Amino acid sequence: MNKKIEFHADSEVLGLIEAWQNWLLFEKRFSSHTLEAYTRDLSFFINFFENVTVDFLRNADIRDFRRYISKRASLDIKKSSIAREISAFKNFFNWLSKKHHIQNRSVLLVSNPRKDKTLPKSIELEDLLNILDQAPAFAKSDWQGLRDKAVLMLLYGSGLRISEALNLNVEDIQSSDKTLIVKGKGNKERLVPLLPQVVSAINDYLALVPYPIKNETALFVGARGERLLARIIQRQMKKIRDSMTLPDSVTPHALRHSFATHLLNEGCDLRSIQELLGHKSLATTERYTNVSLKALHNEYEKAYPDDTTENKKEAD
Repeated sequence: MNKKIEFHADSEVLGLIEAWQNWLLFEKRFSSHTLEAYTRDLSFFINFFENVTVDFLRNADIRDFRRYISKRASLDIKKSSIAREISAFKNFFNWLSKKHHIQNRSVLLVSNPRKDKTLPKSIELEDLLNILDQAPAFAKSDWQGLRDKAVLMLLYGSGLRISEALNLNVEDIQSSDKTLIVKGKGNKERLVPLLPQVVSAINDYLALVPYPIKNETALFVGARGERLLARIIQRQMKKIRDSMTLPDSVTPHALRHSFATHLLNEGCDLRSIQELLGHKSLATTERYTNVSLKALHNEYEKAYPDDTTENKKEAD
């Protein structure tokens, strides 16, 4: 270690910490870098309480652990970092129990902080249209190319999950070609409107698919006529994404996010979007407002630069 990490503990605990470090290094074969990280993370915990004794390690209750975690969270430390610190002191307590029979049941009740849900990322409209146009170029045959384009257009044009799209049978498309019966999570069915462009893409694919297509058969099939697997579309999307040097966040599921975000930007109300997406809770749908507002803020900044920036230019 580059710099000796200090612990505010009595000599007995210091001896235990040194033995734990040796165990990590020589028995668990931790690298020096990982060992230093574990040691530093444990020091945050030990030094929070100060003058730690073996009795404290044995008798610390869940309130002590929660007090420590709460303090770390109040310092705006990332949840991933707090989770790593928890992992370090749990490792130490587990070692104490196995090697020295110093047991603390309360540490078993400590759970990692919940990870923040990442906001969905929509795709810029220009990129999205290019993705749809280029989809056929990355398939092995013409019919497979039209199939891939139809699937991607369905994800964006109707806001379907990829599993929902690939579970469709031919009979799920209404004879009017204007609505689609979708079976979502919990086998809950919903009606989703079909855009003419999506219907056209599906019909182009059905006209070339080399396998018999009946009402009760899968709408989208693979190379051998079996129901198409999600990983095929995900793989094709990766090829398109790489060719356009787009970020990894551009996935089939991002098309669904883009559907909702673009509707919201055009003034569609959240309740309607909730129904179209098949969300059980409006709170889930509301996450899209954050994306939309961020996009709006960016556009505003482009149109109206910060006054301080303008003032600075004038001063120069």
